[in-house]
Amino acid sequence: MGIFNKQGGTASQHATTTVIAKGCDITGELQLTCDIQVDGVIEGKLRIEKNLVVSNTGQVKGEIYADKIVVNGNVEGTCYANTIEILEKGVVSGTIYSDNLSIERGGKFFGSTHPAEQKPVVELTPKDKVASKASSKKHDSKAVNE
Repeated sequence: MGIFNKQGGTASQHATTTVIAKGCDITGELQLTCDIQVDGVIEGKLRIEKNLVVSNTGQVKGEIYADKIVVNGNVEGTCYANTIEILEKGVVSGTIYSDNLSIERGGKFFGSTHPAEQKPVVELTPKDKVASKASSKKHDSKAVNE
């Protein structure tokens, strides 16, 4: 009957959001298949399959790959995204690679913009699939060379 009852548990959700709380500082490389909201500080490389939201207390410094980036705090570095929105209190400094950039009144952008790259911005693949793809490519190259 307690919290470990088979019927009382909750099913995993595919629409999860990771929150980096105010007062939390993270340095390193992050890879996420879900959305992330940053209220604290992250410095490093971020690969996000879905959306990055930087709140008004949030700060991100580094290289960012995401489907969509929404900034209402501070972002410094290089951003690769399909869509980037800089909101009223947002400040972005650096280089943006995107075909869809919007800046609300009051939002600030210091840097340069470039068209998005032709390949997908983010594609996270489990390590076991990467290994199987690499081995299948070796077999394909043998067939071509013979």
